[in-house]
Amino acid sequence: MTVRVTLISAASGAAEREARFADGPLDEAARRRAADAAAGVPAAARVFCAPSVRCRETCAALGLTPDAGAGAAPHDLDPGRWRGRSLAEVGAEEPEAVARWLADPGAAPHGGESVLGLVARVGGWLDSLVADGGRVLAVVEPAVVRAAVVHGLGLPGEAFWRLDVRPLVRTELSGRVGRWNLRCGSAL
Repeated sequence: MTVRVTLISAASGAAEREARFADGPLDEAARRRAADAAAGVPAAARVFCAPSVRCRETCAALGLTPDAGAGAAPHDLDPGRWRGRSLAEVGAEEPEAVARWLADPGAAPHGGESVLGLVARVGGWLDSLVADGGRVLAVVEPAVVRAAVVHGLGLPGEAFWRLDVRPLVRTELSGRVGRWNLRCGSAL
């Protein structure tokens, strides 16, 4: 069965602008941008939302209500002990660990999840959607969009950091397990 999955990257909050490994609420400007983008959200039979505050607030601002029995969309990459800190802070204290994390998709020097772990987790979720087919929409973190594209196209893990995912952009993957097609991101 074929499924069309539209991934909408969450609006950008203060933590993202600071390149911080943290979840936080949207500010009023981000909420307004999401509300303004609501008209561009495509219809879907099933709606998912990642569990972060940022994704839940984006979902609400877009006027979306996640399906009660559908479960959540995949959560963001687990940064382990770097949670709450900025990339600049971690880079100043642990430059070798940051360099290894950015260069090796299998590395998790922070004690959290590796990029390859995220790709496998998101890929499993993506493939699970095929059974019911139809149109699916999910509001997720940019890392989840990257992981879905890497999985869907069978890209090497090293491609993960080379994919730029902007806030409030939709990325569509359609197909079935083992055969995904990509419609590159477009603004809502």
